[in-house]
Amino acid sequence: MDLLNEKSLYKLVNELSLEFFHKPFKHAVYFNHRLRTTGGRYIPAKKVIELNPKYALEEDEREFIGIIKHELCHYHLHIEGKGYKHRDKEFRELLVETGSPRFCKPLSSYETEFKHTYVCKKCRQEYKRTRRVNTKKYRCGKCRGELALIG
Repeated sequence: MDLLNEKSLYKLVNELSLEFFHKPFKHAVYFNHRLRTTGGRYIPAKKVIELNPKYALEEDEREFIGIIKHELCHYHLHIEGKGYKHRDKEFRELLVETGSPRFCKPLSSYETEFKHTYVCKKCRQEYKRTRRVNTKKYRCGKCRGELALIG
């Protein structure tokens, strides 16, 4: 998806707002290149939607549109003075009503390859880590048992 300019991004967000919410989007929408682990966010104080451009480039169009619809749920509920946070009933109901996803799937470029696997000698709880863990210093978070490196 080649929506890397702000005008076409605003146009897309406004079209989705009219189609799914039957209300115009009247504030700003930007790409935020600093977003890493989320597809987008709504900033209530500024009434601004920020979107992760990597989702527009790396994922399919349906995923990116789902992120926009999710953020529009936050936006419209906030504007109307209703519960716009993830835990609010009104928010969850609007997600279902508009077919918006509750969470976005992780970017494939951010999926980490775990290099080290540790197992608790006592309860057999497994821990996957990218970096090594000092087994003399750290214990199992579940039962306080001793950790052992496997594989």
